Amino acid sequence: MFFGSDNCGPAHPDVMQALVDANTGYQASYGEDSIMDEVRDRIRAVFEAPRAAVYLVATGTAANVLALSTLAQPWQTIFCSPLAHIHTDEGHAPEFYTGGSKLSLVGDGDKMTPSALSDTIQGWTAGDVHVSQRGPVSITQVTERGHVYSLEELSALTTVAKQHRLPVHMDGARFANALVALDCTAAQMTWTLGIDAVSFGGTKNGCMGVEAVVFFNPDHAWEFELRRKRGAHLFSKHRYLSAQMLAYLTNDLWLSSARAANAACTRLADGLRTIPDCTFAAEPQANLIFARLPRATHQKLQAAGAKYGMYEGPLDTGDPAEPLLMRLVTDWSTTDEQIDHFLAAAH
Repeated sequence: MFFGSDNCGPAHPDVMQALVDANTGYQASYGEDSIMDEVRDRIRAVFEAPRAAVYLVATGTAANVLALSTLAQPWQTIFCSPLAHIHTDEGHAPEFYTGGSKLSLVGDGDKMTPSALSDTIQGWTAGDVHVSQRGPVSITQVTERGHVYSLEELSALTTVAKQHRLPVHMDGARFANALVALDCTAAQMTWTLGIDAVSFGGTKNGCMGVEAVVFFNPDHAWEFELRRKRGAHLFSKHRYLSAQMLAYLTNDLWLSSARAANAACTRLADGLRTIPDCTFAAEPQANLIFARLPRATHQKLQAAGAKYGMYEGPLDTGDPAEPLLMRLVTDWSTTDEQIDHFLAAAH
């Protein structure tokens, strides 16, 4: 009964087999391996972007901050939500890798609105040498509270950014989960709406440790390559990144894994609705659930061995009826038996 994070689930057997298969003979190093050639072609096909520059790194943080450092100057500020991963979970890596770019927070939740983005951008006077200059907009899809931006919402945000001539980055750690939730194509969720760069996540969705960085304008390619090397994220035995990503893309494993995770989330959410006193902080849209249960119910779940995130109040002391917020995350490997066991323990 582990619902702590999709980071904690196993790698898919197809990914592990691809690593074994890649572990024979010799391959060129530093991204010049033949497997990467196929990965590059596959990702360009997925995004319907034949000129896109495609690179692999091992972590989501590296993907986000190296992409943003390519889009931002040290004297600029990056616009993001207060709950964006680059603000809450990346230990000042964006500031470090950009050489000092600020983060300007938009609104007060996990999703930005066009009006809030416009107001925040205009809060920085363009051309005033005494203040940060306007820089990229970073959008998290799926958000840290499990929301999925609709295509219309994304379009509205990119429209505001383009009105101010600002590039747009998408943190797509759960890109596939959002895509299947929206039932759209990768192109429809990115460059056709004005997204300039995307961190295409693999690790949370069945890979061992690989993320792709995709620039739809190949003019960014050389600078990114220099920043990746300077930032110590260019793998020598790169084929082991390439092999994971190729397996992830083969037979649409990335989509089937996301569908499995989202379906497990739906099953879990439907079951939670039958539990007395369970309330949802937000309607689940992908593979994350934020809901409240009484402290006594949490105690029963913990005693039964359930693992998940707790966000409010101590577990062991306090009113047994007090509702406490939890985060439940499903992944490709979540089984019906795990879900049913969790729900039975909660009743």
